[in-house]
Amino acid sequence: MTTAPPELLTVPEVMARLKLGRTKVYDLIRSKRLVSITEGRSRRIPASALHDYLQARLEEAA
Repeated sequence: MTTAPPELLTVPEVMARLKLGRTKVYDLIRSKRLVSITEGRSRRIPASALHDYLQARLEEAA
């Protein structure tokens, strides 16, 4: 049985989903609040990392 590879999002896709600007998304990545991977010059954010970030923010707000 094979598992599907994780969905990887680009920075513009994350910007659109979070309704945030490019600088803010890169700030989240730099501060380690949003996990990302880099391959060459490409940066990708696993969809699960975006989900984890949103869950943490919701818990903070509660």
